[in-house]
Amino acid sequence: MKRLAFYAYRFAGMLVVLLVISFCTFAAFYLLPTDPAQMSCGRPCTPQNLATARAFMGFDKPWIVQYFDFLGGIFAGRTFGTGVTTITCAAPCFGYSFQQNESVLSLIGDRLPVTLSLALGASAIWLLAGVGTGVASALKRGRFVDRFTMTVTLAGVSAPSYLVGLLGILVFGFTLDVVPVGGYVSFADSPVDWAWHLVLPWLVLAFINAAIYARLTRGQMLETLGEDFVRTARSAGLPERTVIGKYALRNVLLPVATVFAVDLGQLLGGAVITERVFALPGLGGLMIDAVHQVDLPLLLGLSVFAAFFVVVANFLVDLIGGVLDPRARVMN
Repeated sequence: MKRLAFYAYRFAGMLVVLLVISFCTFAAFYLLPTDPAQMSCGRPCTPQNLATARAFMGFDKPWIVQYFDFLGGIFAGRTFGTGVTTITCAAPCFGYSFQQNESVLSLIGDRLPVTLSLALGASAIWLLAGVGTGVASALKRGRFVDRFTMTVTLAGVSAPSYLVGLLGILVFGFTLDVVPVGGYVSFADSPVDWAWHLVLPWLVLAFINAAIYARLTRGQMLETLGEDFVRTARSAGLPERTVIGKYALRNVLLPVATVFAVDLGQLLGGAVITERVFALPGLGGLMIDAVHQVDLPLLLGLSVFAAFFVVVANFLVDLIGGVLDPRARVMN
């Protein structure tokens, strides 16, 4: 019962955070000295045409009223305009892009499979490689394996993602010509081509992020190996594999999982640079287009969507925290 109350409290906190983020994001975008109606005003854009465009798009109301209209649209849907020109945005409506003449949720849904494919594949690689490398480095502390690993991870942490991506394209795409250097194939069309076109973007993102996880895991593992319960387990004659896997590693995984949740949530919101480098039509490219077009409804929807991923990922970490670290169950 106590644990259920804890989870209910966390869930309520998640909703409050999403509400605060949506409010701050809405205020930041809609208080900018820009007029989205100007983009749809037509030519010539007379004051009368501009006022008509603002009324049609709902920008003629105070911004706080627009915010509550936005929230209401998520649960009940919205309509824009009147008469034969009425545009209906069914719930959940995260806004309507008048520049692209489509609902924000539909635009996100079209691009989400690309970003989802990139994020999940790359995160699986960097999590396994980073944690495995960090554990091995900690167990071989001070030896060649440790020094070599930390040198490589330093390069991964320092290198910009666009530079690693361009080098990957140059070496593996053009020089060796072993993998595609861009484009996206749907999983439904061909699972093999889907994976083959994503191999290089996966490896680029994995190389950069695995370096961070390797250093984090190494530091956590070295700290854990010095704890009393590890020394007690070893003095009891338990096999080293059991001491590392059952006792030490489980305590290391909780902080790693927390960082992983944030990184994965952010990546699901759009890997802007990587998607651009490899010409992937994901949420990152959609975000850049929205910035160029001053498409405020689309910018708002993408920002809230990205925040949703991060908040939900952290909520899931709270749920599994007791499994990864028994001490968390006691605290909860």
